[in-house]
Amino acid sequence: MQIFNPINFLKFTITWVASNLSIPFWMVGHVHLTVNVYEDIHEIIASLGMNIIVAIGFIIEYKTNTNNKR
Repeated sequence: MQIFNPINFLKFTITWVASNLSIPFWMVGHVHLTVNVYEDIHEIIASLGMNIIVAIGFIIEYKTNTNNKR
């Protein structure tokens, strides 16, 4: 039985969020950008945060897939 590893769990969570929510984040973000002007710092931070999570998940997935094929 393997002991719970919080680092692996965090990587899994980020990868899962990035895989399952990247399209909704970007679609809603692009629609939101066309109809709204970013004046609130909370909107800017939330948008950056979501895109950073998706980018980190993409990098983790890329490293995982390229390491398995070697």
